[in-house]
Amino acid sequence: MELKTARLYLRDWRSGDKEILLAIANNRKIWRNLVDRFPHPYTPAEADKWLKSNNDPEKKKNTFAIFYEQSLIGGIGFEPKADVHRKTATIGYWLGEPYWGKGFATEALRVVTAYAFNTFDLERIEAGVFAWNPPSAHVLEKAGYTLEGTRQNAIIKDGEITSEVMYRILRKDFEEKYTD
Repeated sequence: MELKTARLYLRDWRSGDKEILLAIANNRKIWRNLVDRFPHPYTPAEADKWLKSNNDPEKKKNTFAIFYEQSLIGGIGFEPKADVHRKTATIGYWLGEPYWGKGFATEALRVVTAYAFNTFDLERIEAGVFAWNPPSAHVLEKAGYTLEGTRQNAIIKDGEITSEVMYRILRKDFEEKYTD
């Protein structure tokens, strides 16, 4: 699966991505703003595990490597939920530190949000942001997501308790903003 924006190219993860993945993902500043299943240190074994888990040809693709000018710069993906939440997905993203503040995350988020609504039977996509990470909240706002509220003391990361700022976009809002 491939997605494109004005500046970015998003595609499935491949085993050949391992070395650059290790180089950019093994960064404590990235790890600090992601769920714990994103490891630190980011070891070769963790990279192998991640790349293998994303090569199931039977699965609809929901994770992407993000490229700018032929260079891997980060990742983005969403997880459809189950049971009574089956019309909802959680989305997340990360970029290598040299690529922060350049609008790449917003660009990737817009195209993957469109892909998710157009490919999966979803009514809602949501994202939680650590309260200490306002730049990520800004990414979501620029991509058309709406602030829904704050879950006080909902996260523990690196031994510190913080709140989670929740954002969402509904299918109807997405269609109003991005389709004519």
